[in-house]
Amino acid sequence: MRVTFIRFADHEWGHVAIARDDGVVYHMNTGPITGATPHDLVHYTVEDALRIPDGIWGSIAGGVVFRSMHHVSGRRPPHAAERSKELIREHRELLQRAEHIGGLCERAAELPETDLARFAAQAPAMPLTVEQLGKAAAALRAAHERWSALAVGGTLELEWPRYRSIRTAAGTPAPTGRPERSRSRRGRSSGRPTPSAR
Repeated sequence: MRVTFIRFADHEWGHVAIARDDGVVYHMNTGPITGATPHDLVHYTVEDALRIPDGIWGSIAGGVVFRSMHHVSGRRPPHAAERSKELIREHRELLQRAEHIGGLCERAAELPETDLARFAAQAPAMPLTVEQLGKAAAALRAAHERWSALAVGGTLELEWPRYRSIRTAAGTPAPTGRPERSRSRRGRSSGRPTPSAR
């Protein structure tokens, strides 16, 4: 799945272009653009660095269509809306966990590496090791540098691997095709809407 983050002018409403592997293209609204790393790029970076298959981006790859997404082109699979709702229902806790992980990693990226162990020890319900936290924080710093260096109109084109996507509990292949087996399981509690309302 190709994901394109676009650097719109500050304060303009932006979107992320998502081209799924089945040829369906969506735009996902991101809200007003600023110099800060976009929330959805934060999630992409963290979930990619930690190889999370069941977070925000793994769910999109697997067929979830959040409310902030609108169809641009390509033929959608039969019953796509129903399958999206089913996936959200089955994976709601994992999606909320991904939001929590993203927020923790974003805060960790603002700290010196020497403070990560203390941060991890003090964070409530910490789901990551200090090593994982450091890896995601470093990836976020690099992503922020790339985003900050983009001129208006510039893009970051990223590829989300097909195998890293969620499925229904019954094992039904995602609408984008049967994913390969996920290699590991591994998101910002920022007051954003619940996963079904993204």
